[in-house]
Amino acid sequence: MNLIYFLLRSAWKMVAIAIITGFLSGGSSAGLIALISSAASKSNAAPLTTIAWGFVALVIVALITGVISQIMLIRLSQNAVLQLRMRLSRQILASELSHLEQLGNPRLLATLTEDVQAVANAVYVIPFLCIDMSMALGCLLYITWLSWLVFIMVLVLMLVAIGSCKCLLYRGEKLLALAREDQDSLFKNFSTITAGIKELKLHYQRRHFFLTHRLEATASRFRNHNVQGLTLFATTTSWGKLIFFFAIGFVLFILPHLFAIDNETLSGYILTFTYLMLPMDNISNNLPLISKASVALQKIESLGLSLASRAEIATAPPNSLTNWHSLQLINVTHTYYTDKEDKSFILGPINLTLYPQELVFIVGGNGSGKSSLAKLITGLYIPENGEIILDQTSITENNREWYRQHFSVVFSDFYLFAELLGLENNENLDIQAQKYLEKLQLDHKVKIENGQLSTTSLSQGQRKRLALLTAYLENRPIYLFDEWAADQDPIFKDIFYTQLLPELKTQGKTILVISHDDHYFHLADRIIKLDYGKIEFDKLPQT
Repeated sequence: MNLIYFLLRSAWKMVAIAIITGFLSGGSSAGLIALISSAASKSNAAPLTTIAWGFVALVIVALITGVISQIMLIRLSQNAVLQLRMRLSRQILASELSHLEQLGNPRLLATLTEDVQAVANAVYVIPFLCIDMSMALGCLLYITWLSWLVFIMVLVLMLVAIGSCKCLLYRGEKLLALAREDQDSLFKNFSTITAGIKELKLHYQRRHFFLTHRLEATASRFRNHNVQGLTLFATTTSWGKLIFFFAIGFVLFILPHLFAIDNETLSGYILTFTYLMLPMDNISNNLPLISKASVALQKIESLGLSLASRAEIATAPPNSLTNWHSLQLINVTHTYYTDKEDKSFILGPINLTLYPQELVFIVGGNGSGKSSLAKLITGLYIPENGEIILDQTSITENNREWYRQHFSVVFSDFYLFAELLGLENNENLDIQAQKYLEKLQLDHKVKIENGQLSTTSLSQGQRKRLALLTAYLENRPIYLFDEWAADQDPIFKDIFYTQLLPELKTQGKTILVISHDDHYFHLADRIIKLDYGKIEFDKLPQT
């Protein structure tokens, strides 16, 4: 039902058309069974030619309506999956950064990949299941037409089958839901493999403990829940087949002794039940797929509600300021929440004013809150208390998108895009990029054509230079560099501090630099030192 509701929300009119044509196809198929049974009977009074023309007409109707139903549902299902992927992606991009960090990458990736794929797999078979269900319904109608007593018997068997299978299906779905929870932990372990491969390869005991006590334990739990759940589904399928064969045996061996049934009617029963085996088998075999999709949809909806609760207003921002006078943080605070409340880390209250064409170093020990302050200044973190004011304009949810467009940032955990996205309107993009490549001493390694980087497979220091290239091309009024020089060789580190930063300042830019390189602190106009989330001092550098 979750899947049907999911499709109905996408386009209920297309679903209605697909269902109607599907039932027509199933009814036509059931009619074919009746005609075949009638033609095979020697006592048939209707001309064989009439039956043949009826057979051709029903075949055409069944073919056309079946194709229409499948095409409609296939297009609908694929559009629905596309909308689901895009909706999730938009919700993730629109959610607060701090909330996304709390959710964690493993959960987001598992939902975007496994959950969406599970829904896509189930949605793909829905068109065929609709045809199978309509065929089964048509066959039941034909059985009713032959004898309402037999239909009552079939109905009783169906109720027994549904009642006995419901408990198994419910338990199986619960186990699949547990397996889905295990999958989040499994993705977290997979992330550990890819991110910590060097450390794992260098330490045998660590690698062995991780494989046996973390990865294998989680994977085994995931396997066990899947095996138990799918076993229950397999048992349900076999039990359903057993009841189905019991119905055939009852009609074939017991019913003739209870009622006077001619051979034509009996052959009609047997042919109909035999024809029913294929669609019923298809339906039962796809139950695990449908259940997995139902669990996946619940996870998707849960994530969607969580993201929506912390969604930001996303509108096309107006042009950013080219000339500004001050950026103020007034009593701004931000809190890291952990499982234990007494271990929460509070950044602030921060009182800080930044001015144009200023080179500011932000310093402090590890964990003092430097990167968090950077995210507050750039608008990525939303202050829990206090206010950010840019040129007398208070930054709120209505203009935060506009505010962020004033910053070009290279974070310590930066992501490097393989193309210069968002800069396509620059007609001289390739020419400007080539000049910056020469300035960054990368012109011998990287070429740019139509905004596409020829390679990003470089050392970490060189990749940071490419990230700096993107920041240069963005040409925004405020630049922030988070430990940018940490991966640079001594020669280029000196170039960064003594040449690149002063050049940006000369161009009228404000530059914020998070750094531990105290040899270059004298170049700053101001030094802001953080200590355990508080500003210890904000003063001119010592000469």
